[in-house]
Amino acid sequence: MRIDAFTHFYPAAYYRRMEEVGSGLKDMFRRARAVQSIHDLDVRRRVVEQFPDYAQVLSIPMPTLETVSRGNPEIALELARIANDGLAELVAKHPRHFPAFVAQAPLSARDAGVAESERAVKELGALGVQIFSNVGGKPLDRPEFEPFFAAMNRRGAPIWLHPSRGAEHPDYLGEEKSLYEIWWTFGWPYETSVAMARLVFSRTLDKYPNLKIIAHHLGAMVPYHEGRVGPGWDQLGKRTSDEDYFALLASLKKRPLDYFKQDFYADSAVFGSRAATVCGLEFYGPDRVVFASDCPFDPEGGPGYIRETIKILDGLPLSREDREKIYHGNLERITGRKLVS
Repeated sequence: MRIDAFTHFYPAAYYRRMEEVGSGLKDMFRRARAVQSIHDLDVRRRVVEQFPDYAQVLSIPMPTLETVSRGNPEIALELARIANDGLAELVAKHPRHFPAFVAQAPLSARDAGVAESERAVKELGALGVQIFSNVGGKPLDRPEFEPFFAAMNRRGAPIWLHPSRGAEHPDYLGEEKSLYEIWWTFGWPYETSVAMARLVFSRTLDKYPNLKIIAHHLGAMVPYHEGRVGPGWDQLGKRTSDEDYFALLASLKKRPLDYFKQDFYADSAVFGSRAATVCGLEFYGPDRVVFASDCPFDPEGGPGYIRETIKILDGLPLSREDREKIYHGNLERITGRKLVS
C-alpha cells in the first residue's frame, strides 16, 4: 500500500471563506484555483482511483494563512479552524481515499494557534501539523513561536514543513520583485533549507529533541549540498568577523551535518526527478524518507507526479522492506498511527 504523505486540498468551507477574506490573492492562489482537483472532491477522488493500493494524506495548499488573512491573527485562527474541521470531515467521509490529514497551524495567533494545533491532533485526529518556512516573513526560531515547538515536542506529533516565498521577495537587492518565477523554482528550496538551518543553529532541536520534522521536497537543497552543510559548516565562524560563531559551533551537541541527517525526515516529492530522488535517498537513507507526490501540483492537475514518483521508487534497487518503509512504514512509525490494514 502506498500512502501519499504530502498532498493538498481545499475543503469547501475553507475555500469559500478564503475567497471572502483574502482580497488580492494572486501568484500561487492563481495557480491553485486553476487546478480543479485541488478543490473539486469528485475530480480528486477520480485522481486517487487511477492508482491501485494508493491513498492520500491531505493538507491545506498555499497561500499561507498569513497571506490570506493579510496578517490578522484572528482571521488566521478562524481559517485554520475551518480548514482543520473540513479536512477531518473529508477523512471521516472518505477513509479509503483519504485515511488521514495534516492540520494547519496558525502560528501568527500565538497561544491560540498552539491550542488549535493541539485540538486538531487530540480531538480531530490529525496525523500532525503543517507549518510554513516563515510566518508572515518572520523566521521560525523567533521566541514567539517557541511554545508551538514545545507543544509538538511534548505531544510527539510530527511537523510537515512547507516552503513559503512570493514574487514580492526580489532576486537581487535594488529590485522590487522576483522575475521569471525564480521565487518559486529556486526560492522555495532555499526557504525550506534556511528554515531547517535556523532550527539547527538556534539550538531548537537540542532543546526539543522529540521534534519530528518532515522537510518538503526531499529536504530541499540540503542533500545536494552535503559538502557545504558538512565540511563547510564545520568551519562555522571562519567567514564571519562580527559574530562569535566559533562559540556557537562549540555549543552544539553534534556536527551541523548530523542534525540535518538525523533530526529531519523528508518526503519524495521532487516533481518526477530520478536524480533528486537518488540524491535524497542516499543522504537520508530509507528509514527517514516518506512517499509523497505533492498532488495535485503537476501539469496534469494530479496524476502525473504520482505516476512518475511511483515509477522512480519502484525502479530503484531497494529491498522490499525498504520500499515498504518509504511507501507507508516510516509514516506509520513517526506518527504512531496504523494507516495500512
